[in-house]
Amino acid sequence: MQRRVFLRTVTAGVGAVAFAGSLWQDAAGAEPAALAGPYGPLGPADANGVALPSGFTSRVIARSSHSVGGTIWHPAPDGGACFADGAGWIYVSNSEVPLIGGASAVKFRADGSIDRAYRILSGTHLNCAGGATPWNTWLSCEEIFRGRVFETDPYGNRGAVERKKMGRFKHEAAACDPVRQVIYLTEDESDGCLYRFRPNTWGDLSSGRLDVLCGAGSGVTWQPVPDPEPAVFEKQTRHQVSAALHFDGGEGCHYADGVCYFTAKGDRSVWAYDAEAETVRAVYQGGGTLDGIDNITGTAGGDLYVAEDGGNMEINIITPDGTVAPVIRIDGQSESEITGPAFSPDGTRLYFSSQRGTSGEMAGTGGITYEVTGPFRH
Repeated sequence: MQRRVFLRTVTAGVGAVAFAGSLWQDAAGAEPAALAGPYGPLGPADANGVALPSGFTSRVIARSSHSVGGTIWHPAPDGGACFADGAGWIYVSNSEVPLIGGASAVKFRADGSIDRAYRILSGTHLNCAGGATPWNTWLSCEEIFRGRVFETDPYGNRGAVERKKMGRFKHEAAACDPVRQVIYLTEDESDGCLYRFRPNTWGDLSSGRLDVLCGAGSGVTWQPVPDPEPAVFEKQTRHQVSAALHFDGGEGCHYADGVCYFTAKGDRSVWAYDAEAETVRAVYQGGGTLDGIDNITGTAGGDLYVAEDGGNMEINIITPDGTVAPVIRIDGQSESEITGPAFSPDGTRLYFSSQRGTSGEMAGTGGITYEVTGPFRH
């Protein structure tokens, strides 16, 4: 795949650094267009309350507090990812509640039927998002003050391990860059930062260095965080380096083709860090069809899929030519948010959750996890 370039020049509240350029060459200098998109317009909501383009279908695979595959599905389902498992696959989902939090997994057979479900992490707090690693583990992140990162086994064979060197802060998402052998991390604070963790040995997260993204003239650079594990009353990670860039409410994170895409809910933006050019630019800024920007995932072909926290409960596609359009909408759940979008290994199924479902309860006992099948672009 050819390298992508960015959409437009912005400054958008990240200090005095001017971020020049445009995402995806054909769209340089243009505003994203709110169009029907590559799949056409959404049809009326189906029996599951999900509006989809023609040719797509939905099913409910799990409900919070109900049994699925022999286990009770967790409340407040949040960040997720898929993992290949022989002829089948596994979908992992976090639980964004205090005290019991953690994460669960659903194992699918080759025909898409559910084999079983099981817990892979328990006893943690407000596990929001995270990220998959190239060595097939799931990084589950706590979205709390001095939150932690836990490396878990989606296959359920090994216990979870806290990865202390990845920092203690209000973690959101993680995305692995196998070329530079680093892991990017977002922070859900109004003045949050973008971090990268460089393990001493790629594939072993027990030791390494935590850096923070900083402004450097017309570009950006990385500086080490002096104390990645500050005590409660010490200066927290986002305030330790004066040159650090700050983003308003870091959320989802996705790496592809040399670019780390990450979202900020405060200014309703999708940002992109080009690891080769060492620049940060905006892929999208709020004001159009996409609102309540939160979790993000993507495809090998360059499409991004961004889920809304609130808004009108949509997952929108952002294509390489700059088109922004809804692909999925959940009706009748305005007090919820869409979380955990992740494609099956073959790219034909998209999994996600409505964290609070129709109830809107903050405890998340009404959470619903969906699967949408259709002719997704690869």
